[in-house]
Amino acid sequence: MQENRIEAKQRNTNTGEAERHSEGPVAKAIEEQTAKLPSDIFLWAAGGAILCSFALKTARRDHQALFVGQWVAPFLILGLYNKLVKVAGSDRVSN
Repeated sequence: MQENRIEAKQRNTNTGEAERHSEGPVAKAIEEQTAKLPSDIFLWAAGGAILCSFALKTARRDHQALFVGQWVAPFLILGLYNKLVKVAGSDRVSN
């Protein structure tokens, strides 16, 4: 009996916290669209940036190779964000 009350209190506390920290309409719209993208896109983009950077480096276009090579990390971070949106979502409260 007491365990049920504790669980109910925790649910109410978690819901209140989620409502205080809910996302705005812009973030919700972005997450709706990014959740539609397959996660493979970001991995392929990172791999393509690596290959393109390597090709530029072998062509002795060092500045361009460094520029394109720096795209790898943002692509992978966007892939992580995409996966988190799909798995957990930003809002724990359904409207």
